Amino acid sequence: MREALYGLALALQFLTRIPLPVACPWNAATCRWALRCFPLAGLVIGAALAALAILGQGLPTPLLALALLSLWVALSGGLHLDGVMDIADALGSNAPLEKRWAIMKDSQVGSFAILALVFLLAWKGALIWALLEAGASPWLWLALPALARFGALLLLRLAPLARREGLAWTWRQHLARRDLGLALLVLLPLFGFVPGGAWLLGALCVFLFLYGLAMVRAFTGINGDIVGAAIEGGELWLLLIAWSWWWFAMA
Repeated sequence: MREALYGLALALQFLTRIPLPVACPWNAATCRWALRCFPLAGLVIGAALAALAILGQGLPTPLLALALLSLWVALSGGLHLDGVMDIADALGSNAPLEKRWAIMKDSQVGSFAILALVFLLAWKGALIWALLEAGASPWLWLALPALARFGALLLLRLAPLARREGLAWTWRQHLARRDLGLALLVLLPLFGFVPGGAWLLGALCVFLFLYGLAMVRAFTGINGDIVGAAIEGGELWLLLIAWSWWWFAMA
């Protein structure tokens, strides 16, 4: 039980900016539990979003959408946006493979990174606005961050790694198929409350398959930045799928 609690604390410390002044041991057991708790960390973010969506119902829809997007970014600390920006600069360079890897590791921000950031946030904000106007269930805001973080686990377990080094390689050593099953158990109760929940999970798998193929083709495999960007891309994709479901199925 102690290892599971340490694992949850590690997941929250790694995936969110929620202050947890706890010194957690880093070993095989706690790392494995941290991976299993990735969707739980998403649920914590989602719970804050759902609470804001409920409490802010009296606000104008554009302001509530902006508030939700701002809270979403703040709780994750923009951690995964950095991966999106690095990948955008690398792909936008049209450089050879080794040069693309060097660009991804470069701390400088290029024009393609700025464009990717602006359009990603603009699309997320617009889709949040559209879902609010469509009367989407507050359960949706709870589910989306958790599903996206489960998607990151799927990608990390199933896609080939580009190099045997870095954070993605370290996490991969402690992630087995059984851990994916345990992580999914956290999400199963949500499907009884979120309209189209199973549809969202299926759509997420389609996104991960296509995204994984694209990253393997561009970089020969995945790394930590690519996994982090999958969370942002997965959230955007899930927002789009949720909006389309609400628009067509609930009309």
